[in-house]
Amino acid sequence: MLDVRKLRLLRELAHRGTIAAVATANAYTPSAVSQQLTGLEREAGAALLTRTGRRVELTPAGRVLVAHAEEVLAALERATAAVAATRTGLTGPLRIGAFPTAMRTLLPPALVAVASAHPGLELSVEELDPAAVPPKLRDGTLDVALVHDYDLVPIEADPSLETSPLRDETIFVAARSALTLPECRDHQWILATPGTLCHAMTIRVCGAAGFTPRARHHADDFATVLAFVAAGQGVALVPELAADPLPAGVVLTPLPTRRRTRLAYRAGTATHPAVAAFAAALVSG
Repeated sequence: MLDVRKLRLLRELAHRGTIAAVATANAYTPSAVSQQLTGLEREAGAALLTRTGRRVELTPAGRVLVAHAEEVLAALERATAAVAATRTGLTGPLRIGAFPTAMRTLLPPALVAVASAHPGLELSVEELDPAAVPPKLRDGTLDVALVHDYDLVPIEADPSLETSPLRDETIFVAARSALTLPECRDHQWILATPGTLCHAMTIRVCGAAGFTPRARHHADDFATVLAFVAAGQGVALVPELAADPLPAGVVLTPLPTRRRTRLAYRAGTATHPAVAAFAAALVSG
């Protein structure tokens, strides 16, 4: 019989790439993770990893087992959701992740609605970039999260997660006057932090227009970005949701690029009463 806890570690290795990263994420030592995975190999009766020095890669059998592990873990989530649905009233923690714009606009009314309808739920929120969401959902640090992606920066497929759409938005050039994107080639830019989806989006959108933006400032909060634009510190790309209120002196020019906001959760948890209640509050809000 295969141990579910060991299967989780194998799946995390497939996502994180190194035993050290898996150990850090699960508060284990690397040797403990290695021992667990060695035990899983004995249970499976096949070599799951190939080790070359410090590098570890999945064997064909390892990749097959990871795919089945995703199905097993999703089935366990569905079973947990089904049991939760038999209880009277919703209680316990609901850990929510959200990107900064959603924290300010979409999340407050949803939190009020859920807290009012289900006072037994213990709501907690963490602000983070969508790029940081998948590992936190997989390891149970979060139960649900608001994420977004862009036309030119789509969400990478992750079999351990599911998403449902919430809204689409237009992306705008924000400047002191009406400017098309090619006209911004020689301007200084206000960019998000490298490594975030918003930074990648701006780089790719500008690259598709034939230039690389020259960064003058880096800021992740769009209210700050727009304030900098109003102060004549540069131009920026901002989504529709972030443009209200719009500072005086800032002009928005729409682009064909779109941002899509989604609700993300672990595969198999869509029918969990707490997740469903939160999803319904977001849609109705």
